[in-house]
Amino acid sequence: MSGHSKFANIKHKKEKNDAAKGKIFTRIGREIAVAVKEGGADPNNNSKLKDVIAKAKANNMPNDTIDRSIKKAAGDANSVNYEFVSYEGYGPKGTAIIVEALTDNKNRTASNIRNAFTKGQGSIGTQGCVSFMFDEKGLILIDKEECSMEADDLMMIALDAGAEDFADEEDCYEIYTAPDDFSAVRASLEDAGIAMVEAEVTMIPQTYTKLTDEQDIKNFHRTMDLLDEDDDVQNVYHNVEEED
Repeated sequence: MSGHSKFANIKHKKEKNDAAKGKIFTRIGREIAVAVKEGGADPNNNSKLKDVIAKAKANNMPNDTIDRSIKKAAGDANSVNYEFVSYEGYGPKGTAIIVEALTDNKNRTASNIRNAFTKGQGSIGTQGCVSFMFDEKGLILIDKEECSMEADDLMMIALDAGAEDFADEEDCYEIYTAPDDFSAVRASLEDAGIAMVEAEVTMIPQTYTKLTDEQDIKNFHRTMDLLDEDDDVQNVYHNVEEED
């Protein structure tokens, strides 16, 4: 599990998205709405909502914006019903891509995602066609520059809370959990006052593919950019080894 740091890519994504914080907040707002509808507005009794709030804070979403999103979702009986949908497919050279979306119009979303694959010379596949190449894991990233705790002490907190793996990378600490243990591990780190740059359940590729052809690289980024621009898309997972 250790040895492949996402941190450089995470930082790059955050910097790129700083100019589009509104889009990120819109996506997290949808996750908050779904979590509130499913489990209520009290994060102490709704672990999914608590996890989404942690994700919001990791993305620098202001507390008052989070509170407004929760109150709006709890108080608006006529609010839009978002439905979770996922798509699997292939990018250049058969690379694997998984797309997760929250939508109020499945036809629109399916059309947009198919278009993103097609314009990158890829194709949508059937459910399960690439997901077997990924492992679902809780992933917590901690910036070394923002963490004063010794690595061994941090590792013990994480492992005692139920983490599966701890990796000391060049610029960050990576903590991996089983999906069911993620909330408990994240809460333990939060209680210890540890700042997290990312904390979410994600899909980790079992192996990575490096694209070397310039056109393949352009096509891959074309698909990623189109998916990133789509407000319905919440998460995109792939097994392309990107340059740091």
